This record gives sequence, structure tokens and C-alpha cells, in this order.
Amino acid sequence: MHIPDGYLSPSTCATLYAFAAAGWYSALRRIKHVFAARTVPLISVFAAFSFIVMMFNVPLPGGTTGHALGVTVGVIVLGPAGAILAVSIALAIQALLFGDGGITTLGANCFNIAIVGSLVAYGVYQLVAKGSDVSSRRRVIAAAIAGYTSINVCALVTAIEFGIQPAFFHDAAGTPLYAPYPLRVAVPAMMIGHLTFAGLAEAAVSAGMVSYLQSADIGLLRGMVPAKVGAVSGPDARRAPGRLWWAVGLLMLCTPLGILAAGSAWGEWSSRDLSARMQDQRSNSGDQARHLTVPTGMQRLASIWTAPFPGYAPRFIRSPMLGYFLSAMFAVGLLVLVSLIGVAVERRS
Repeated sequence: MHIPDGYLSPSTCATLYAFAAAGWYSALRRIKHVFAARTVPLISVFAAFSFIVMMFNVPLPGGTTGHALGVTVGVIVLGPAGAILAVSIALAIQALLFGDGGITTLGANCFNIAIVGSLVAYGVYQLVAKGSDVSSRRRVIAAAIAGYTSINVCALVTAIEFGIQPAFFHDAAGTPLYAPYPLRVAVPAMMIGHLTFAGLAEAAVSAGMVSYLQSADIGLLRGMVPAKVGAVSGPDARRAPGRLWWAVGLLMLCTPLGILAAGSAWGEWSSRDLSARMQDQRSNSGDQARHLTVPTGMQRLASIWTAPFPGYAPRFIRSPMLGYFLSAMFAVGLLVLVSLIGVAVERRS
């Protein structure tokens, strides 16, 4: 679901950056009025949580892979504004440092996953959990339904963005300039995998975390409950992120398992990977696939940014699993540093 550079036209990217910017601005304004002492630490820990969750790939039909997003849990604890910022930070780190998603398409990825995902998860969770006690089993079910729904809406929006590219952006001969998949290809390719395995993974992550927090730190689940019921504040607000960092650390230790699933995510192929796939199609289909080539616009934009550690695989590390783990550790460490700086600033103010 992380759209690489070159898959969307510059005008599409600019439009989605504008939509994302509006979402970020609204979220920042909202955050100022809702949270105080725990703002930066909690946003940092959920950015780390989302980052780590997205590193666990699961096999999908057709030989591709997918992953959960971790959006719903952030929404339940932080509200949609906090989740939008946390997940956007995770996506930015993925794109800038590891080449997971493009720079030109960062606005699109943030809009699709952080903004659309958070708003859908918020609406569904509120609808299903309405009137229930924060410790009830209904909250766990609501989290599962919200997670499953949100990731599938995110996938659908992404598929539509792919699918409109060949219709609107092509040369005089009708050859696509960017993503070459029409809607009839993009929508089924994205939705089959997410309606099945990836959606169930997101539901399991969301329900599992809510169930865990009901036992370990129920105060964090009151973030979306009216203030009269009680919310985390004071000393508890400062301790809560520390407890969550332990959960993130445990997940981080398991990240090497995330590369056991064979294949790569549909629509996340680099121009080189796409060229290889098209070559295979030409070899298997003969004359029927001679026209298949990597779109010129995609080739032009694909190399606009070279990440320092592409594919979560630092060049100086020979072991893929060790490189994957060190990439996770580096990103989490960066977010821990941001959290500590936020705490220090808050204590001085």
C-alpha cells in the first residue's frame, strides 16, 4: 500500500499532498486543545508501533505480500488527530530512510493510510462501541471491526488512485505514463489480498492491543471517552508511554520474522522490478505481451530519491534478517529520542 515514486502523476501527487497538508494542519490544531503533557511521548510511541507493525509482512494470494497498519489502536488511544500525526511520522521515516514508499507520493500515502485510515477507524469504532464500558468485550470487537474496515478502505482508495492513472495520463498512442493498471486490474488486485489476509491481520492487531490495554493500562483506552468518565492525566500520563515502549520493544525483537513471507507487495515494485515482471510476461505470453514496457513517467520519477537504507537492508550488513532488525531498532531509537526531547521540553515549560 506504500505507493513508490513514479506510480502517480505529478498533478495527482500535488493534489494528494494538498489534502494531506489540510489533514495535518487540522490534526495539529486539534492536538493543541486535547492533549498536554503526554502529547509528544504518546504520538512518538504510536508512530513507532505503526512503523513496527508495518514491517510484519503476511503472504497474500498471487504470490505478493501485505501488512497491517496499526492505525486503529492509535485512533482509540490518541483520537483521529493524534493517529494522523503518528502514522504520518511513521510513513515519513519509512520513505525518507528506507525507501518504503516514495517522496513524491508521501502525501498520497499519508492521505490514504494516516488520514483516511484514521477517520474510518474512528467512525466505525465509535459506532460499534457506542455506549459500552471501556473494559467491555464489545470494545475489543469494535476495534477488530474498525481495523478491518479501515485497512480495506485505505486499500480501495489506493487502488482507485492507481486505476485512474492510465485513463487520465497517457501519451498520444494511449500508452500509460505512470501506473499502468486500469481500475479493472487495480481494484481486484488490491482488494482480494486486503479483504482476506491483510484485513484479518489488522483486525487481530487492533483487537489484541485493545484487549491487552484493558488488562495492562485501561486508562489509555479512555482517550475517546467523554472526560467525565476519566482520562489519563498527571503522573499516569507521563508513565503510560514508558509502559507502551516495552510492547514496541518486544515487537521490534520479532521483526526479522517480517521478511519470511516470500514476494513483494502488489503495486510497490520499483521500476526495475516492474521491468523484470513485464519481461517474464513477455516471455510467457509471446507476441501478446510485446507492448509491455515500463511507463516513461514512472522511469523518470523512480530515481528522484535514493534512501540511505533501501529495503530495510543496510549495505554494510550481509544478513537480511539482521539488517531488517537493525533498521527497526534505528527507527524506534529515533522516535524514542523525539519522545525524550518532548518530555524534557514539557518539564521545562
